[in-house]
Amino acid sequence: MTPTTVERPRLADDPIEVAQRVEAARQLLLHPLMAATEANRSTLRLIRRHQAELTRLFADGAGYRLHVDPNGARLFKAGLGRDSTRPLRRRSGTPFTPRAYALLALVLAALTRSKSQLLVDELVAQVRSTAVDAGIDLDLDGITDRRALNAALLALVDLGILVERDGDLDHWAEKRTQSLLDVRRELLSLMVAAPLSSATSAGDLLDRAALPSAVGGARIAVRRRLLESPILTVDDLTEDQSEWWRRNRNRESEWFRDHFGLEVELRAEGALAVDPDDELTDVSFPGRGSTRHLALLVLEALTEQAPAVTSPGKAWHGIPIDSARVMARGIVSRWAEVLRRDQREAPDAAVDEAFALLESMGLLRRSDDPRSMEVHAAASRYAPAPVIVEKSSTGELSLFDTQDEDD
Repeated sequence: MTPTTVERPRLADDPIEVAQRVEAARQLLLHPLMAATEANRSTLRLIRRHQAELTRLFADGAGYRLHVDPNGARLFKAGLGRDSTRPLRRRSGTPFTPRAYALLALVLAALTRSKSQLLVDELVAQVRSTAVDAGIDLDLDGITDRRALNAALLALVDLGILVERDGDLDHWAEKRTQSLLDVRRELLSLMVAAPLSSATSAGDLLDRAALPSAVGGARIAVRRRLLESPILTVDDLTEDQSEWWRRNRNRESEWFRDHFGLEVELRAEGALAVDPDDELTDVSFPGRGSTRHLALLVLEALTEQAPAVTSPGKAWHGIPIDSARVMARGIVSRWAEVLRRDQREAPDAAVDEAFALLESMGLLRRSDDPRSMEVHAAASRYAPAPVIVEKSSTGELSLFDTQDEDD
């Protein structure tokens, strides 16, 4: 009698293994540069366990290169090219200025020839020397450049490239505090995502980094859009990309769910990637803070002025910019009591802040016509239903947080 052969399930079909691989992929999207620290130990263990599958997933699926070694992991995400809506941000949440980016580049250059451990004043001296070599005027006795340098140093600490062993780096710009820093050279070498030698300018470097792989074409370009930004708009795709998406969108929704745990909602205008766990993002919206709440209320009014139902399948809907600003200033006036003092005193600036936030989220954009702006059809998903309430006996308000993170 022939014994019955029981086939063991393949490793890839094991639900636990699949779940671990999805979690590892999600963490790499959230943290493309991951140092081997105690906090990252369990995540790096998963990444190393599934390194082969993850390498194939990112290379074939998105044209991204994955590097894993004992010192950590680096996912070389190519980004979306010349996209100014996703800047590096200071710890306060404000975006890096061009000067801060220049200081960051100077710090990286200085660190390539620094000691593995040094005082912040020693690093500052090397940054000065590097600036001279590069022909860049630098005034670290002035507060503007000093703050830009401080922001660059703190960004490298957050990335794990610099480790503050002792001191108070947070207040170096204002108080000239001293700090002892460790330099993780093994991570420093992984910072740059594209070859510098062949780039002719900063713009050329961005374009080279964003090029799809040779075999990816439309598939990789479209997938990157949904991985880097949750809104995919067919109108913004090239003809080849739009045709590829039309033929493959049902299968693609399964691909995003199976590999990253994302639910892709298919719409006439394109698609929206939604994370059921509400964690796979670097920017929360609306989130806390009076600017975000103000932007949400402005967005509601904008969607009422340009309802998507008037043009089914059309992603962007125009609004006269003058009427949009009048409407937004009215909202500032109506909700002034729960806004910050500077927003109450400068309502036009508050409106600009709200518009800028909505633009960074891909829900609002400037039109080719300087007299108008455009709101995205996806904005209707965020439309709130605010209710004016009276103050409680304690003086607290229920709609807005009284303690703003952006105060």
